[in-house]
Amino acid sequence: MSVATCFTHFLFAQSAETIKIRQYRQANEHQLISDFVSFLSIPNIVGDSVNIRRNADYIMQAMSVKGIQNIQLLYPTTTKSVPAVYGEINTPGATQTIIFYAHYDGQPVNAAQWAKGLSPFEPKLLTASLDENGTIIDFPTKEKAYDPQWRIYARGASDDKAGVMAILNAYDAIIKTGMKPTVNIKFFFEGEEEAGSDHLFEILQEYKSLLQSNLWVICDGPVHQSGKKQVVFGVRGDAHVSVTVYGSKRPLHSGHYGNWAPNPAMLLSQLLSSMKDKNGKVTIKGFYDDVIPLTMSEKKALKEVPPVDIQMKNELGFTQQEISNMSLAESINLPSLNINGMNSANVGKNASNVIPTIAAAVLDLRLVVGNDWKRQQQKVVAHIKRQGYYVTVQEPTDEERKKYARIAKVNLSSGYNAQKTSMDLPIAKKVIVAVQSTVPDKVVLMPTLGGSLPLFVFEQYLKAKTITIPVANHDNNQHAENENIRLQNLWNGIETMAALMMIK
Repeated sequence: MSVATCFTHFLFAQSAETIKIRQYRQANEHQLISDFVSFLSIPNIVGDSVNIRRNADYIMQAMSVKGIQNIQLLYPTTTKSVPAVYGEINTPGATQTIIFYAHYDGQPVNAAQWAKGLSPFEPKLLTASLDENGTIIDFPTKEKAYDPQWRIYARGASDDKAGVMAILNAYDAIIKTGMKPTVNIKFFFEGEEEAGSDHLFEILQEYKSLLQSNLWVICDGPVHQSGKKQVVFGVRGDAHVSVTVYGSKRPLHSGHYGNWAPNPAMLLSQLLSSMKDKNGKVTIKGFYDDVIPLTMSEKKALKEVPPVDIQMKNELGFTQQEISNMSLAESINLPSLNINGMNSANVGKNASNVIPTIAAAVLDLRLVVGNDWKRQQQKVVAHIKRQGYYVTVQEPTDEERKKYARIAKVNLSSGYNAQKTSMDLPIAKKVIVAVQSTVPDKVVLMPTLGGSLPLFVFEQYLKAKTITIPVANHDNNQHAENENIRLQNLWNGIETMAALMMIK
């Protein structure tokens, strides 16, 4: 038995509503895939305003066909290039309103990095993942059924056009099967999530009255690595710190000046290594001090998360985690400090015998509830100063070079805080029951997602609660080349979103 399945096995009855949705999907798979392929064929690179609008128009047309009402574009107050697509369904007698969120924009692409035969905006069907030696096949005719293990490769296939399609087709399936939603439904599809949702707060402020609800369901991110569905109650915040250290004003011959001239690559390596101990814990003063402890419910949920550490180490090709004796599930509930990238002179065929002039790194700070992103950045700055560096925000002057032995240029990007919804809220418990009604195995309850989303803005501007319900397979290559969605994950997503629209 695999690591993914050796977790204590629970059996739950799938609801009659889920079975009806599944039967509808099975009878309409070819049309669903055809629509999905058309959607994926529209380039959706964030910042490409022309194609972003084409995507928005496609969604509006799909919503209109499905009978969704009050369809409109919601624009930020300062720009017209990044609209959110909105629609709604008012259910007679409903006392609760749920807003279903997904985003339709995608990360930039380098087509040359995609596997042979694949292109970001020419969706292809494969028999399995590339890692499992999947091969490209034609999309089948109606006479041949889709294998749920097949995958569609395209930018946005998993992140997050699968979410858009799951939400829209969930509602359509409810109506087509003669069932009815039990809640008022609002649809909200964002167009600049991959750029950091810089204008989302403007939309939330501008349309505050329109966007009132009891809950936002965020359909984004991957399911648990075990393959089980998961309900996620929080996301980590995010902020970045860029650090550049300096040596000589010009490159120096490493033979003539080695052992004498300061080497910024070495200096930066030593500076970065001072930020963590050998056990992977961040050594920056106060880094963990303001973390709000997990509740009893959250601790219980973490203990019940299926163990996937051995599975993921084998899959990813390493043997020891950074923080010893801490599982993946536990580690993402702590703030982290990662090196996103480092640069100094050249390596490989372009390497030369020089002492470089500068060395630079970008640090990624992931935050949990209690951390403030600005305060967390300042902790890093203070640590750099304690290591004997003079900190500036611009290129050092000649006077500064003469005065200070160690100089670091530190630039702070904008960021956002973590957000979390209590597992013990009545609406949260209803969500758990609804998602559980779609599968026989126990659903994973995760206090915090490892990744970051700016969900704090929903709480800040709307006083709203959010719960994230992922759809995509964990190995979907989101943000990278060869992005893909496993068909069964898309089918499961439709069933999940439908269950939430008929929440009891």
